[in-house]
Amino acid sequence: MPTVSAHVALTLAQHIDAVFGVMGNGNAYFLDAIEKQTDAVFTAVRHEQGAVVAADAHFRASGRIAAGTSTYGAGFTNTLTALAEAVQAHVPLVLVVGDEPTSGPRPWDVDQIALASAVGARTYTVGRTDAAATTVIAIEHALTYRVPVVLAIPYDVAALEAGPVAEAPSPRLPAPLTPKGEFAEGMLDEIAAALRGAERPFLLAGRGAWLAGASQSLGELAELTGALTASSALGRGVFPDPRYDLGVTGGFGADGAMELVRTADVAVVFGASLNQFTMRFGELFAPGTRVFQIDIAPAATHAHIGGFVRADARVAAEELVTRLRSTSANGHSFGDRARHAASAEGPAGESAAGSEPVPARPWRESVDVASARAYDAGDDLAADGRLDPRSAARRIAELLPEDRVVVSDGGHFIGWANMYWPVAAPDRMMMIGTAFQSIGQGWPSVVGAALARRDSTIVLTSGDGGGLMAIADLESAVRAAAGRGMAVIWNDAAYGAEVNLYGLKGLAEGPMLIPEVDFAAFGAAVGAEGVVVRTLADLDRLEAWAQEDAATRRFLLLDLRISGAVIAPYQQEIIRVNS
Repeated sequence: MPTVSAHVALTLAQHIDAVFGVMGNGNAYFLDAIEKQTDAVFTAVRHEQGAVVAADAHFRASGRIAAGTSTYGAGFTNTLTALAEAVQAHVPLVLVVGDEPTSGPRPWDVDQIALASAVGARTYTVGRTDAAATTVIAIEHALTYRVPVVLAIPYDVAALEAGPVAEAPSPRLPAPLTPKGEFAEGMLDEIAAALRGAERPFLLAGRGAWLAGASQSLGELAELTGALTASSALGRGVFPDPRYDLGVTGGFGADGAMELVRTADVAVVFGASLNQFTMRFGELFAPGTRVFQIDIAPAATHAHIGGFVRADARVAAEELVTRLRSTSANGHSFGDRARHAASAEGPAGESAAGSEPVPARPWRESVDVASARAYDAGDDLAADGRLDPRSAARRIAELLPEDRVVVSDGGHFIGWANMYWPVAAPDRMMMIGTAFQSIGQGWPSVVGAALARRDSTIVLTSGDGGGLMAIADLESAVRAAAGRGMAVIWNDAAYGAEVNLYGLKGLAEGPMLIPEVDFAAFGAAVGAEGVVVRTLADLDRLEAWAQEDAATRRFLLLDLRISGAVIAPYQQEIIRVNS
């Protein structure tokens, strides 16, 4: 007869096809059932944190919920930092864990429910008679509220026979949040009127807009209004037309692009929380800009918001498109009228004889977006003789496979990939660890992304500090991604962010430094090809690797020996604010 653990596994596998974890006493029967009785794919990681990180990355890369698993006690406590990151980043996943027996805790047990609650995760505990139903409830909770949940199997219950697995209902998911009430409808009218009358409209979207499926409707809205667009760091690529997109806002944004944002007279924000980094510590918009926000949060998330609508980003964008189409002259968009204006203008740019006056070109067609988005190219080598990370990032961007998913650890280095590497869509660039301000989650991110995107090249960008912290799962990354994977380690022999923030204040730098580590050798030890990169010419190996067959080439690890003296602009901004 199926056990309680089998009930959990069989029910989970109806909705989840990827499970990541480390086997132990508390989850042995669950993993046995996953392997023998379901079609779900189990991928082992080497540290329990990696189980949650991989499930997190899997969802960010595919939109499909995944599961992590660990044993009780020490196995569970190893997951907490990654669990906190998933909570902060609003990533749904299920963490299946062993737990203390129903008779009470043993000396090696801890209050796992309290610990999960402390980082914001809810726990559901299964019993002998309700395991399948409880599993569905846990999945439903994760997807409804976009949070991780813990599904606990008490030790003395795990192997109990529980009878045939009853058919469990599918998780119920809420419909997209629609604007409700006179206030919301009136605010949408106000936003539409503001966009209609704006001379320099601007649209900003975040990851929430991508999750809502708002890309197409936002593209239509931008076309109708002639708006320039940009995204938060987690929403890069959400707008479908890159010709008028200023890239990422905040500290990762190009100076020219951010200057244009400050000249906007109306800005509408979709599905972006407007944290201090996106908002450039309050300086993203000029004081005269009318700023509106549309989000599923209960209220506006920044003091500079002048009007707020609680709604799904796609639904609200479609509502605005409908309003603007119903009132635009002759049903033409701003872009259509601009093209008509160009055809009707005489040699001096005036209306041709006999023609009625036509509107001026939309703002977005009057600016040089490409120049505004340009970043400092950097030098081949920095003053200290080590590689300039700016020129290295620029050269790597030229060589990376086009079909790629970039996963980023946390640390000072995050600026380089976010500034210099183009991103096709928000699910192709993820920063796991930054929501909770943590490092050391890079290597297992490769595992989850590799299972989610089986045809894409997975590219990890990580610092040496975070790379060492998660080194146990270097082997997992190489095994899971194989020839479809590569890593760029920005190796400055230091915790760069701490050097920049505290070394410059005169604090002792000893604790901030790391003896230079040979990551290329680390990679070779677990089957990867490791390359030490000291000059731009050393990156020629990446160019050749990208042309090789992924089925036969090895995982490529580039150990970039970069200068710590080159400080990323976003870090300079933080230094300025904190000084």
